[in-house]
Amino acid sequence: MAERIRRATLADAPRIAGIYNHYVDHTIITFEEERVTDDEMASRIENVLSTHDWLVLCREDVILGYAYGARFRERVAYRYTTETTVYLDEAHCGRGLGAPLYRAIVDRVFELGYRQAIGVISLPNDGSVHVHESLGFVKVAHYPRVGKKFGDWIDVGAWQLENPAFVEHGP
Repeated sequence: MAERIRRATLADAPRIAGIYNHYVDHTIITFEEERVTDDEMASRIENVLSTHDWLVLCREDVILGYAYGARFRERVAYRYTTETTVYLDEAHCGRGLGAPLYRAIVDRVFELGYRQAIGVISLPNDGSVHVHESLGFVKVAHYPRVGKKFGDWIDVGAWQLENPAFVEHGP
């Protein structure tokens, strides 16, 4: 059966937390070090949906991955910029599912009027870099050794994509 993308609901929180907690426990992809509870994930989803969007990729009603756009930084001047992210269930990585899901959330936040999408990537992460660059994101920053997880110092890069509506028509 084909995959479909839909808006996340609070009922999706347990499955989303399960996907995310794999990355918390086993990777440098997120700098969180404590597992996220289902209730905490539901709160995060609710918060994001109040201003941005959160999408899930499903096959036969099983969530294979998720993507969302959220506040980039707290200061009000950043209100036109969003940070976008995508996570796939570890069993479904490398199958070409990340790019269409990520494209869907980028398109959605641009439809909502955000001017810039920023992807922040813990490095090394060739898969995420490839997905971002395949969608037109350009690397704009590299921060050496800004995080420490599993005893290692980790670099972080930032990739940026401008909403084509603003590029073509101005501010």
